[in-house]
Amino acid sequence: MDAREAGERIERELLILTRHRDMPSPRGVRGGDELDRSAYVLLSRLEAQGPMSVPDFVEAFGLAASTFTRQTSALLRQGLVERTPDPAGGMARKYRITEEGLRRLAVQRAVMTDGLARVVAEWTPEHRRRFIADLRRFNADIERLTHRPWPRTDSPRPAAVELP
Repeated sequence: MDAREAGERIERELLILTRHRDMPSPRGVRGGDELDRSAYVLLSRLEAQGPMSVPDFVEAFGLAASTFTRQTSALLRQGLVERTPDPAGGMARKYRITEEGLRRLAVQRAVMTDGLARVVAEWTPEHRRRFIADLRRFNADIERLTHRPWPRTDSPRPAAVELP
């Protein structure tokens, strides 16, 4: 199979995968804690990288500043981020995730993690490790080509929150 055919097959599977992104979990997100996709992604980035300005978001994601102005305004209204002075003394204000933002992100992540764990429950440990390694390489190659790396560590995140 050549790279073009592989690209076509991967495109189809990614299309289907994004359709399943909000896979229901038996416990689901309760109490109005559900985050929309953009909030989940931005809060995850703030959690991974720390405070960011609108220009930082533009550089990280390659989207228009107006997109992030709109999204951060919504996060501010919900109390999920707060504006702070640049810790490095720069002119731009930075957005920092709040305790409420961290809590809601942890709840959403726990639901998603539970759903994904159900999907791979029947897989062998080796199959899981191989899939994670291949997926990480795939993402790393995209990041290399776009010059937009996602901050990550080799260690897993802290334990997920328990849902009621």
